[in-house]
Amino acid sequence: HMRRMPGRICGQTVDRLGRRTFVLTLQAIFQYQTMVCELTGMELSNASMYDGATSAAEGAVLAATATRKKKILWPGTVNPQTREVLKTYCWSRQLECQELGMSDGKIDEKELKDALAGGDVAALVVQSPNFFGNIEDIKALAEVVHEAGALLVVSTDLLALGLLEAPGKLGADIVVGDGQSVGNPMSFGGPAFGFIAVNKPHMRRMPGRICGQTVDRLGRRTFVLTLQAREQHIRREKATSNICSNQNLCIVAASIYLSLMGPAGIKEVGEQIMSKTEYAVAQLEKTGKFKRAFPGAAGFREVALIPDEPVKELNRRLLEAGIIGGYSLEPHYPDVKNGWLLAVTENRTKEEIDRLVAAAGGDA
Repeated sequence: HMRRMPGRICGQTVDRLGRRTFVLTLQAIFQYQTMVCELTGMELSNASMYDGATSAAEGAVLAATATRKKKILWPGTVNPQTREVLKTYCWSRQLECQELGMSDGKIDEKELKDALAGGDVAALVVQSPNFFGNIEDIKALAEVVHEAGALLVVSTDLLALGLLEAPGKLGADIVVGDGQSVGNPMSFGGPAFGFIAVNKPHMRRMPGRICGQTVDRLGRRTFVLTLQAREQHIRREKATSNICSNQNLCIVAASIYLSLMGPAGIKEVGEQIMSKTEYAVAQLEKTGKFKRAFPGAAGFREVALIPDEPVKELNRRLLEAGIIGGYSLEPHYPDVKNGWLLAVTENRTKEEIDRLVAAAGGDA
């Protein structure tokens, strides 16, 4: 998503940091890990993953290793790209996978309970806010999953956590996600980073690099890469993961962004996203040409709408007006017929939203 960056400060600081010593880079990684833990409510974060999809898949593999079970569940409300990566990881690790249905834009809880009944499930991977922007009931899901002896992997958005309760406080065992929304531009699809956070019982199963804080022989604070016995250069084929690098520059940008914004700033960004999304949807509904695909669902940033004309035609008209339209849901979600996924970020102004509404309503 296109985000609003704090002026030129973020880019200038990242550029200058790249010219400093490696020790300073380790400190930046440590601070990034600390902020991820604060936002997610978990005890330990690694030094980043490639993206949100690989972090979710690594979380599922971690859960399978921890529980010694071979079955991974996820609902259709998880991002389609993430689901494809999950399938690939499960295939390569000889893990069984099952995709659950959805009900009113969220996970079908009855189907989940039926799938958990066999006692052979390692983890449920759930996204909240999910692909439609709807917020799942993480606390209720955690209780059901834990009763079956499985772990809960929650994929989330760091900006959303400025408003929502931290998944770790609601019972999540592993928290993952994509970090592009904090401090990183779209840049034609990349680069960005993924994050993964766990609690201490799972720290030795954590994939990727981990930066720790210690003191040198003179008693000075310093930073090191720690718990390296998990990694490929020591454990070879027995390593916890094949992740062998991190998205260092991208997480430095995220650290700078989060530090500059602070808790109040992150909360304000979340509030702007929600208020602008609600305004956009309300104005589109007033045209009489749009309705919500999932009425009444609480959401964040994304919202699924049903226009009264084919999505392809709607997006063609919008493009002629200089606006990139919403995402067509039907290729991935045939049951959401003519679904149109709209995303509204804090970067959009009232004038821009009004222009979208005028063009979509056929008045421009």
